[in-house]
Order: sequence, then structure tokens, then C-alpha cells
Amino acid sequence: MKKMKINEIFYSIQGEGRWAGTPMVFIRFAGCNLKCPFCDTIHEPFQEMSVADILGRINCIPAEHVCITGGEPSLQLTDELIHYLHVQGRIIHVETNGTRKLPLGIDWVTVSPKTEKIALTEADEIKIVYEGQNVEQWADFKAKYHYLQPCSCMNTTAVIDYVKSHPRWKISIQTQKLLNFQ
Repeated sequence: MKKMKINEIFYSIQGEGRWAGTPMVFIRFAGCNLKCPFCDTIHEPFQEMSVADILGRINCIPAEHVCITGGEPSLQLTDELIHYLHVQGRIIHVETNGTRKLPLGIDWVTVSPKTEKIALTEADEIKIVYEGQNVEQWADFKAKYHYLQPCSCMNTTAVIDYVKSHPRWKISIQTQKLLNFQ
């Protein structure tokens, strides 16, 4: 049975995007194939866990939604974990940089591209961490929702101005940072 490198598992409220405000179990995978300078995730500490270990850890948590994030979850996420999360009755969300294909069966995909080209061609939502770069190459990306997010809440005015000028986009705030929760 394959073990996955898990950085942390915790129960909180989704702070970003379409599902902001929703109670969720977060499974954070360790490791990423990109090294973004603004990333707020510590990638190195991890515990090797099997699917049974992960399910055992979250079994008593009442949240219906599970967010698989990272690092980059596509480096390790397995069909087996997705299957057994569904067996538990969970709704599976994945947050990915989009550089690699994902297993089938994920209920909600949030892609946050950090490179010019990605492997995914569609998602439920696209969320760009805005640093003043040209984001219009992503304006027609096939997604139900298009979000711009201030980089660590530091450039919120620039994001608001951009969204007002380009109404295809919506703003996503990192509520967890504003309200100081994990």
C-alpha cells in the first residue's frame, strides 16, 4: 500500500474562493514541483501516511467537504484515496497549480496556475495570485468562476481596481489571514 507524504491534516473553514466560509477537513500534501516566492506553505515536514491512516485521522470530523491541497497534491494523490473519501460520503475539493493531470472522481477543482502553461484545460474555479502580472491569458480558461487574489493581502487595492476594470474576474480574499485562523 502506497504511503503519501502528508504535511498536516486539520479541520477549519475554507477561507478562499467559491467555498469560502464552508467547514472543511484540509489534507495538506508535502512537496511541490514549483518554488513560488510568495508561497506561505512549509513543504518539508511530513508524515508518511497510508489511505487507512488518513481516513482514520478524519473519520470523526463532521465536515462533509475535504480539501486536498499542498504543496502540490497531484504529485501524490491516488485514485484509492479519492475512492475511500467518497465511500465515507465526503465531497472532495483539490487545490492545484495545474501542472499535472489529476485522478478522476474529484468533485471540485481549483486551479491556481503559477506558470505560463499548465496541463489542465478546465476546472471549477481558477484563482490567480495577483502580483500585477498580465492575467488575461487566463480570462477564457474554462472554469465556472474566475478569481484574482491579493498576494498575502498586500495588494488588495490593485486587485480591486483590476476586477472593477475587468468584470470577468471576481476577488478572492484570504479570509483565514484576515480573521487569523488556520
